Amino acid sequence: MTIEINGQRYYRTSEVCKETGISRATLFRWLKEGILKQSRRDRRGWRLFTEDELKKLKAETNQVIEK
Repeated sequence: MTIEINGQRYYRTSEVCKETGISRATLFRWLKEGILKQSRRDRRGWRLFTEDELKKLKAETNQVIEK
């Protein structure tokens, strides 16, 4: 369930993983590697992601790399 704060919609970690089809481990690794800037957190310390960040992660998951 997304949450709205001051007119901005945010997604929790589980929602981002479900929407993008990646695991929590992959999401956290990508955060560590800097694919996204560090996410925001709510008062409980849970990560929150914006719609733009969700779109960026979706684009990352759909990349095809030729070697």
